[in-house]
Amino acid sequence: MTKFLSQDQISEYKECFSLYDQKRRGKMKAEDLLTVMRSLGCCPTLQELDKHLLTHKIDKSGELDFSTFLSVMHVQIQQENPRAEILQAVRLMDTRKQGFITASEFRARLTCFGERLTDQEVDELLSKAGVACDGQINEEGFAKIVTFLTS
Repeated sequence: MTKFLSQDQISEYKECFSLYDQKRRGKMKAEDLLTVMRSLGCCPTLQELDKHLLTHKIDKSGELDFSTFLSVMHVQIQQENPRAEILQAVRLMDTRKQGFITASEFRARLTCFGERLTDQEVDELLSKAGVACDGQINEEGFAKIVTFLTS
């Protein structure tokens, strides 16, 4: 397990796990697992969470130790695909199904809907992804670059 996770990841996971090990027994409540996983950047569904607990034979009102927590995190990381999620989001913005959207359309969506970004945040994202403010955003290329930038 530890050969698949970096020492930095394990340290970060241990620090977060420790915050929920309130009795200092090396265990955390299963009911806190979703919160802990999301605070570490994972996005498990409730069904995925139930599957993790079932795999390790842990009741929702039970506890898990750090070793089990590492196993759960490893499996979750392996099944999440941020590139596919980014690609899907950009494709949803491409209402004309052309394979690209303009930077201005992208900006409008990110600054006006959902969890809104500021113009400065959008400028930074476009700049890091190598997209001109008046250019076109290729869906595949953008998803690949953004995934690389965030990994």
